Amino acid sequence: MKILALNGSPNKNGCTAFLLNTVLESAKEVGAEVELEHVQDAILECSTPFCVACSTPCNRSCYAGTGVERLFEKMCAADAIVVGSPSYFGTVSAQIKALFDKSRDLRGKRALIGKLGAAVSVGASKYGGQQTTQRAIHDMMLVQGMTIVGDSADFDDLRVPMGHQGVGAQSPAAEDKYAVKRAQAMGLQLVKLLG
Repeated sequence: MKILALNGSPNKNGCTAFLLNTVLESAKEVGAEVELEHVQDAILECSTPFCVACSTPCNRSCYAGTGVERLFEKMCAADAIVVGSPSYFGTVSAQIKALFDKSRDLRGKRALIGKLGAAVSVGASKYGGQQTTQRAIHDMMLVQGMTIVGDSADFDDLRVPMGHQGVGAQSPAAEDKYAVKRAQAMGLQLVKLLG
């Protein structure tokens, strides 16, 4: 089983990446194949980083041969996708929005239907928009027909459920011990559901 994490933060080694890596490490410990990709790297390879709906249906011309195309191939090959984003004005980063806007061809092909999807987010404060950011990620996943994993895990050894919408942390995420446990639970739950 393959779990792909998408880091929507412009910071490759920041709080969002830390949280995603925590999910992946937990999943890897129980047998999953895992990979982390940085969305910004893929988006910046495109001459136009955002969708302008230049064709209907999408002809992929704006991202053919770029990191976005390779990222979409990895998304199609994955069994589960964990999307992470910092909370910017209560929603996802521009990088995540741009990626999903460019995914119209995947939707047309029904390429992600039934794949497990989960969300993690980080805010500057305890109530910094993490849940609204997660819901925005869920909305994008629902448009793709993905199956969202929410508050459905409770592992006795961690003594913490995964979280209502996913995993939300306060920056710095490494110091948010509750969020770290929730991220570990998310990794375990994804493997359990894929099992």
